[in-house]
Parts: sequence; structure tokens; C-alpha cells
Amino acid sequence: MHCYSKLSLLALASVASVASARPSAPAHLDTRGSSSTAACTTGKAIYITSNTAQNAVVAVPIAQNGSLAVGEGSSTSTGGTGASGVAAGTSNAAGPDSIFSQSAIAIAGSYLFAVNPGSNTVSMLAIDAKDATKLTVVGKPATLPGEFPNTVAASDKYKIVCVGLTGATAGVACAPYSTSGIGAVDALRPFDLNQTTPPGGPLNTVSQVFFSGDQTTLFATVKGDPTVNNTGFLAAFPLENTRSSCHVAPSVAASGVISSPSGTAVLFGTEPISGSTNLFVTDASFGGAVLSIDASGKATTVGKGVVAGQAATCWVAISPATNTAFVTDAGVDRLVEMSLTDASIQGTPIDLTAVSAGDPGLTDIRAAGSFVYALSPGNGTTDASVVVVNALTRQPVQHVSVAGLGLSKSAQGMAILV
Repeated sequence: MHCYSKLSLLALASVASVASARPSAPAHLDTRGSSSTAACTTGKAIYITSNTAQNAVVAVPIAQNGSLAVGEGSSTSTGGTGASGVAAGTSNAAGPDSIFSQSAIAIAGSYLFAVNPGSNTVSMLAIDAKDATKLTVVGKPATLPGEFPNTVAASDKYKIVCVGLTGATAGVACAPYSTSGIGAVDALRPFDLNQTTPPGGPLNTVSQVFFSGDQTTLFATVKGDPTVNNTGFLAAFPLENTRSSCHVAPSVAASGVISSPSGTAVLFGTEPISGSTNLFVTDASFGGAVLSIDASGKATTVGKGVVAGQAATCWVAISPATNTAFVTDAGVDRLVEMSLTDASIQGTPIDLTAVSAGDPGLTDIRAAGSFVYALSPGNGTTDASVVVVNALTRQPVQHVSVAGLGLSKSAQGMAILV
């Protein structure tokens, strides 16, 4: 099962044809270049959730040359339960793309947070300062006021963790956290998705929650469903009391601004663009876009890039070495590099079929230093694996199986410690 079912793809093709007819922002030169500091700051480890019945976080250390030392990897139970959504209109468990999201796992400072879709909880784990693969659960998994959590974000600056839920009771909920664990979870900020638990997807589901670059706004991307004329949207919730006294802790506003940027339909993975308030977002109906966010939190489309031959472009990472976005597709085994200025495609797609041993495609993706790390959960026949690509040379440098660490087609989410 790819990012989208055949029925969904037909609907998306229709939306894409309409969206493509709309004018995009004028193309102009993109600044693609590396910062020596960014290019040399190799990551310490990547983290992926197994999303199995006994959910676990798999940690794989990164060597100084950027490669993964899979033999030194670890697996740590979250104390919660994983679960997969179902392909819309069927009872078949989804996978790859088992929970229809980006950021099923997130890092803030020396802590890691992971969603547990099957137990409606989120777990907090501490990362050992001397060994990035040594994780320790902090406190108990926090119970959430909704169903099927599938994406998480955490603010190290304000010590807040927020979770997106996409089941029958959907929305966003947040809580403070401390060295003792996750505190009291607040009331759900509901999204009326008319979903089930487990959800049928990937259309009409929450895609990602994430904080703005300055951590003063919480965003959520939500996919539309063209088959029922349901438009996707970006929700923006400002943080309150960020200039707090000792008696008032920062919190996320109970209500936010909802906008559906022109020409978009199925918003998925997102990354804030450093040095601006803009966002780079994937849209599974056509490819990727750059969005401008105004002071109120409303999004406007700045530029669009249509990815030819896509099945569904869903996940994104911004490389600090190239200052460009790399996007993945669960149905096509390649990386596509795109501009952070207008989402135009940079060079030819990076074809990985020669090194991937039959991977059906790529899902979650992260970047650090000169390298990009992309997960292929496999499809039950092929192993779950990770490919490492040098962003500067655009060449694959490693392809490794992570099946031995307990990852399979249900695996989802990737975080990287820098």
C-alpha cells in the first residue's frame, strides 16, 4: 500500500489538473549553496518508531563520515501501543505510510517524544548525553483527549509538547513537560474530519504538527479529500504568555486560524524555512509549495513545483548544506530536490533504484550536515531500510536494512539528533 490508494490517486489527479492550471509565482534564481558550518555538522543518530503492537523507538548512530552504524543500533519500548490506519474503503492495514503522517517522533533538546496510535498516548524519552542510542522513558505515557495520535511536535524553548490525533475524535492537544515527564494534557482543539478509529486514509487525515522556527506558533497540516469536496488546510495556533512571569506558563491558544492556500489540496509534510516565516510544504496532489505566513497565521501560496511522475509526494527535509528541500514519495524510489524560494525542481530527480534492492519507495526523511536520510519501511516483502544520500554531490552513499532492529512496513516517523 503506497501513500495513496488507487481510488485516492484518481481523485488527486483530478485536483492536480485544476491546481496546475492556476498560475504559480514567477520563477527566479535559487540560491543553492552550502554553509561550511552546516555541511560539517554531522548528525549523532536517527530515530524511527516501530509502530508495532509493543511500540518502540529504534536508534541508529551516525558515524563521523555520515554513514549509519546499524550494528550499534538499539530498540527501546515506549510503553505504549502502535497501530496502523486502514486503506480508505477497506479493512486492510496501511503500510508503508501506516499512520499517514510526518513527525510521528520528535526531538526537543535532550528529549524525544513518540506517539502511540493504538493506546492514544504519547511517550517521552531522555537521550543519554554520552550515548545517543541509549534512551530512557521519562514518567508515564500521557493519555490524550482524542483517538489515534499520529504526529508530535515539541518546543524546547517553551517546554511544550503537542500531538495531532486523526481518529474518530480528531484534533490537537498539548501539555507542558519537564525533567519528570509530560504534565497535564489540555483540552482538544477539534478538527471535524468525520473519521473512524483506526482512520481510513490517507486522505482526510491530520498530516503533521510542528512549531514555527521561533517556536511561537504551532501549526498543523490536514489533508483534504477531493472525493467528497473536502478542502485541506493549515491550522495556526499562537503561543500565549511567552513573556511569562513565574506564575503564568506559556501555552498554546485554544483556537487558531484556518487557511487553505490557493492551489493546494492535500497538504502533508512541512519544514519551516530558516530566516523567514515561510514554510516549505508537500502536497500529495502535485508536489511541493512554498507558503508565506502572515502575522495572523494565514497562509498564502508563494510558489508551486509540480513533480512529474509522482505517485504522491508526502515527506520533506531541508538540507542545511544545500539550502534546498528534498522530498520523497512512497510509490517512487527517488529523491526530488526543490527550491526554498519558489518550489521549483532543482536538477534531475535522484534515482535510487540501482542501490535500493527493490525498495517500493521512500517515506520519512531527515537531514543533517551534508547528508539526507530517508526511510523505506518496505511492503512486507522487502526489508525496512534507510538510504543515505550526500546532498551536495546528490549521490547515494549507503543503503542498509534496519529490519534486524524490529522495523517493518508499519514503521513511521524519523527524527535526527544533531
